[in-house]
Amino acid sequence: MPAERLHLVRHGEVHNPDRILYGRLPHYRLSDAGRQMARAAAEHVASLGRPVTELRCSPLQRTQESAEPFTEIFGLDAALDERIIEPANVFEGTNMRRSLRNPRNWWHLRKPSQPSWGEAYVSIADRMERAMDSAWDETPNGDVVLVSHQAPIWITHLHMAGLKLRHDPRTRRCALSSVTSFERVGDVWREVDYAEPAAAGIDLGAV
Repeated sequence: MPAERLHLVRHGEVHNPDRILYGRLPHYRLSDAGRQMARAAAEHVASLGRPVTELRCSPLQRTQESAEPFTEIFGLDAALDERIIEPANVFEGTNMRRSLRNPRNWWHLRKPSQPSWGEAYVSIADRMERAMDSAWDETPNGDVVLVSHQAPIWITHLHMAGLKLRHDPRTRRCALSSVTSFERVGDVWREVDYAEPAAAGIDLGAV
């Protein structure tokens, strides 16, 4: 028997006083509020009364720290999975507002449907689905938690719903420490729930 439900959990608020688009940069940790948000996400999943038997996360610091409350509550060690990492972005390491005011950077915005500023949406969707399939098939029972990032989770939502992957990043329904839940019937994934258990945080630096 495969797993029963899979939860994509976004990391909590990041300590980012300089408002840098951090992407895959190392050493971006959770803020104090972010740690509370991560715990709220874990407590929400626990409140569902469903056994969680597998925990995986992106290798970045903020997702590993967001997985810690799940380790404490469910007694699971988080396995690192590169496939659910934040997408690469040419603006990484910069202040986004300043970068967009520079005409030399406008070339990177020429094809938003791809997008031209980073990893292709289809690539994100493919690696996320492979990660979800692997976790599902390798978990004999119970629920799976994957701690990831806004863009991969939102692209997964669009992909599994059969919607166009092109979108305005400002319209994503994927709050900090939100929980987007899926079930798989045969080879078909379907979204079954979305929750925002944490108080609103400062969402700066997301790709």
